[in-house]
Amino acid sequence: MRRLTAWMLALAWTLPAAQQAPDIFNEIGEILAELGKFTGLKPPAKVDSSTITKDKLKAFLDERMKEVAKPEEIRAEELTLKKFGLAPADFDLRKITVDLLTEQAAAFYDYRRKKLFLLDASASMMQRPVLVHELAHALADSHFNLEHYIFKKGKSDDGALARQAVMEGQATWLMSEWVVRQMGASLKKAPDMVESMSRLSAGSGSTFPVFESAPLYLKESLLFPYTKGFLFQHAVLMKLGDEGFSEVFRRPPVSSQQILHPEKYFDRTAPSTPKLPSVKWKGSKELVYGTVGEFDHEIMLRQYTDAEQSQAAAAWRGAQFRIVENAERTQAALIYASEWEDEAAARRFFDLYKKVQLGKWKKLEVARDSESEVTGRSEDGFFRTWLDGARVLSTEGLPTAP
Repeated sequence: MRRLTAWMLALAWTLPAAQQAPDIFNEIGEILAELGKFTGLKPPAKVDSSTITKDKLKAFLDERMKEVAKPEEIRAEELTLKKFGLAPADFDLRKITVDLLTEQAAAFYDYRRKKLFLLDASASMMQRPVLVHELAHALADSHFNLEHYIFKKGKSDDGALARQAVMEGQATWLMSEWVVRQMGASLKKAPDMVESMSRLSAGSGSTFPVFESAPLYLKESLLFPYTKGFLFQHAVLMKLGDEGFSEVFRRPPVSSQQILHPEKYFDRTAPSTPKLPSVKWKGSKELVYGTVGEFDHEIMLRQYTDAEQSQAAAAWRGAQFRIVENAERTQAALIYASEWEDEAAARRFFDLYKKVQLGKWKKLEVARDSESEVTGRSEDGFFRTWLDGARVLSTEGLPTAP
């Protein structure tokens, strides 16, 4: 699926002029030198820095959103989330993106201007770790061009999420390593600290009401690059040593599955691209195409079943989707195909996906329900979901029965 975080990263690229830099910026050179020792990467000679207030940031983001994301792109992303049942019917993607960025922001590293911005509202005790995180981006950017890396062209949205997990996971690992080294320890020699740091990164709490009220998928999409990316980076470092800091940029992971299961990254297990069902709908045209990763399926199943059953997503091999709509843009259909490790795994997901459909639609009239096919009609239109060996396929929202 399309990635909200890509827009969020882009929004931070051109922040307006800010206030005078605080004293903490005097430590940038020292911190960069330490990060260079951690990674074996030569630090940049200088990183420009400044601050910005929350009020100015929100006003800027609201305007910047209009420039970075075209209305049609926002509409396509919003409709995709709704079609998969990952966002409610009244979900406003543009508004929640700006609100979340404003609420969550502590600092930004601007890849184009090579400049770091620190929110002046950041608590003093958290300023140094936040600064270390952003300087880790600056270090990586000086060697691997993060702008090109993050926005690498291609049709794999799941691959884009994996690259974001590399970028944020590495910065989170270096920030955490910097913190524990202040206590005379190292993550490389303290696996219990690795788990503790991962759980700490996942915390949000009631201090972030916009985040807490957001749909599950949006919350998990924002956390994934930091939490799972952190664990992925640690696994790579434990196997490859310091060369792992560079390897993840030179040979990026290609799926969220490789982030969740680093052994698949080492084995170079690439996702499949199961063929989408053909649809006969005169006058319809494609609105959006994308991929659906293990992460997407895990969140979908967790939302409509439970945490235990959502583990079925680990048998994912590949998936893609397309949304088509009529000329009047009054009706849209979701066309979906997924492939699983074997026929048993596909059957398990087929049964679970029926629960997803039952949960995301308010009105459901089932015409046929067998061991390998279910058809019927919802308020969204006609649907058909079926098993084909190790594949699960579906067409949903058509004006006539398929």
